[in-house]
Amino acid sequence: MSDNKKPWPTELRLKKDRKVLTITFDDGQAHEYSAEYLRVCSPSAEVQGHSPSQRKTVPGKREVAIMQVEPVGNYAVKLHFDDLHNSGIYSWDYFIKLAEEREALWGGYLKELEDKGLSRDR
Repeated sequence: MSDNKKPWPTELRLKKDRKVLTITFDDGQAHEYSAEYLRVCSPSAEVQGHSPSQRKTVPGKREVAIMQVEPVGNYAVKLHFDDLHNSGIYSWDYFIKLAEEREALWGGYLKELEDKGLSRDR
């Protein structure tokens, strides 16, 4: 049973510039997430849609910052970004997914921007 134990966060730390969130887990893992990465991969329906075909590519978020990290029960946090986006609920499992699949998710995002003629800048 202990083999199925999922990592549990022990510390969340937002850098002073509010552009990097670091999460340390009880298994010793620590992951840094840029605010831009978290914003463009928001689990919200606004970004993800209600089906894969409705997912949106969010441009112009290179300089976005996290203004607040709000606990949601004991399973997640809600991030409040300075562009007023705050509808995504980031579960601990979702943070692990974002860390483990970073290369594919970020690469896919950059390709979508290029394919659509969009930019990371405003």
